[in-house]
Amino acid sequence: MTDSGGFQVFSLAPLRKIESGGVAFRSNIDGSSHFFPPENVVQTQVKLNSDIQMQLDVCTGYGIERKEAEKALKITSSWAERAMKEWNAQRELGYKGMLFPIVQGNFFEDLRKESAALVSSLDSPGIAIGGLSVGETPAVFAEVLQYTMKLLPDTKPRYVMGIGTPEYILEAVADGVDMFDCVLPTRNGRNGSYFTHHGMLSIKQERFMHDQSPIDAECHCKVCQTYSRSYLRHLFKEQEILSAMLASYHNLYFLHNMMKEVRTAIQEDRFASYREEFLKQFHSDAV
Repeated sequence: MTDSGGFQVFSLAPLRKIESGGVAFRSNIDGSSHFFPPENVVQTQVKLNSDIQMQLDVCTGYGIERKEAEKALKITSSWAERAMKEWNAQRELGYKGMLFPIVQGNFFEDLRKESAALVSSLDSPGIAIGGLSVGETPAVFAEVLQYTMKLLPDTKPRYVMGIGTPEYILEAVADGVDMFDCVLPTRNGRNGSYFTHHGMLSIKQERFMHDQSPIDAECHCKVCQTYSRSYLRHLFKEQEILSAMLASYHNLYFLHNMMKEVRTAIQEDRFASYREEFLKQFHSDAV
């Protein structure tokens, strides 16, 4: 799965200019100028042989004015149609990957409805939901996600972009979302932060200097089965690259295992109770 660069258009705002034809971008490395129309973004992801690629979109932050949200949605909708056209052309040339158009509209219900209607009308193999987890509260996230999901067909996989905490993932699952992604497991890992069944653990704390217990006694990953908190703290404090590698491995294992449990809970018709029990333990702060 590859993203289009739409989030970088959002997060590196001083370096870009959004036009109806595409995005003009100035490199943060050498200052060189580049122009990215939605067709070029599709072609680039085809070169990467992506299994699932995203359209170029305009992501907007929480709290913007309606006029700005309307303008962003108009451009995103146009780019969705252009991206789909280019994707179909690439399929005729032998490309096997899928493209997901993206629902935007910021936090305005009527704009979300308009975007969802357009995206649902496109003959795409799946649908992405963007513009969430961009500064809003968890309550607002949940409210807008629930509203958006009701507007989308349940015959296609639905993917929420950029969420990676257990709380947000479990909320998305409860709403019927099938897929989600985030850099959080590896970003947290680089900063010495570990997921555990009892909450987040910061390995940099001095209290772990002589702690011979594993990161998470309930975890069966290789990191928890092999290394102590003391040793992992030593790696982090000495800025060893192995620290980030092991923390990332553990965090990815933790979320992957959580999703296995989620699937089993759904199959056994007990997801609601699983979610409640998981979050109760996760928020116990017993690390």
